[in-house]
Amino acid sequence: MYHKTINFFVACAGMLLFGVTLITLGAVLPDLKIKFSLDEITAGALFAILPFGILSGSLVFGYFCDRYGYKGLLSISSLMVAAGLVGMALPGSLLLLKICIFIFGFGGGCINGATNALVSDISDKNKGANLSLLGVFFAIGALGMPLILGILREGLGFEKILFMVAAIAALIFAIILFVRFPPAKNTGGMHSGQMFRLMGDRVLLLIAFFLFFQSSLEAVVHNWITTYLNESLGIAKDKALYALTLNVVGMAVMRLLMGTVFRNASGQTLLWVSVVMMLASSVMLYGASGFTGATIALVVLGAGMAAGFPMMYAIAGRRHAAISATAFSFILSIALIGNMLINYLMGIIAKNYGIENVTTLIIAEVAAMAILYGYIFKKSKSDSSL
Repeated sequence: MYHKTINFFVACAGMLLFGVTLITLGAVLPDLKIKFSLDEITAGALFAILPFGILSGSLVFGYFCDRYGYKGLLSISSLMVAAGLVGMALPGSLLLLKICIFIFGFGGGCINGATNALVSDISDKNKGANLSLLGVFFAIGALGMPLILGILREGLGFEKILFMVAAIAALIFAIILFVRFPPAKNTGGMHSGQMFRLMGDRVLLLIAFFLFFQSSLEAVVHNWITTYLNESLGIAKDKALYALTLNVVGMAVMRLLMGTVFRNASGQTLLWVSVVMMLASSVMLYGASGFTGATIALVVLGAGMAAGFPMMYAIAGRRHAAISATAFSFILSIALIGNMLINYLMGIIAKNYGIENVTTLIIAEVAAMAILYGYIFKKSKSDSSL
């Protein structure tokens, strides 16, 4: 037997660790550039390694969780995150640094997918609400790491801080060893019939491409919006970063509300409200001319983006309960491919046509998500998976 509450808190600790993992490279990049004497091209290559590591982990976690259970993969992934962080802090070659970045990206990708699948599996009801609460811990990790670095960097140096975070990952590993998790669902491996149903599920494909645009929308906002605010609207860099932080806060607060106050609201209602908020805020951002208007638009946009991943995971988890981790791996991998492709496309657009076009791309992505959700709702309402 396993304890659902303990499993949930372990998943939250893992998601917190993933939030730290995702933001760490950007937070310590200035220090790494000095330590390894990196030019801009080499530093940019480091950023490319992390998403490939996360994508690789996302591709494999589903099979291993469904076949062997959660304990082995979560424990090994926590160790990989710890090892990657330690490797970044230790003196070494540039090749070792690249390997370590891939390792902790791979471990983080596995943790992200496995913790979401675990919460889906242990939630007999209110899957979307529980997955929303899980997402709050990602935001805490992503927001907390830059704060920790800013406070402690001068006194301790970034290497000691990375050692401290690695120790937290090692502690999570130790806790996992003493926790019982749900048993493996497919000890004999997936058979052709299960795979055919998974690949042939049109709703799951629509969900995957909805998250393709959701993930890429998050990437475009987090990577390009501060440059847009600074260069196109003339907003100071520190204020632009503040506005971006409030976007993440808006997402975290909305997910907290979805997991508590709106816990019993239907996923259908929450997703429609989410789509309307994203449409309205993206148009507001397009027309904003100053700091206040842009910040309000970004906060509302963050709140609107909050429902996407947890609610879509909930639908996928209900439709494919017997192979939920594999289903999550499938849709998450497509989402991450969207993250990388659209982010790269935005770079081309910014270089050739100007950074001001970022708001047009955001509107186009939100419109695509609204259309896809309309089809998802139409196709899945008959089987009560919303």
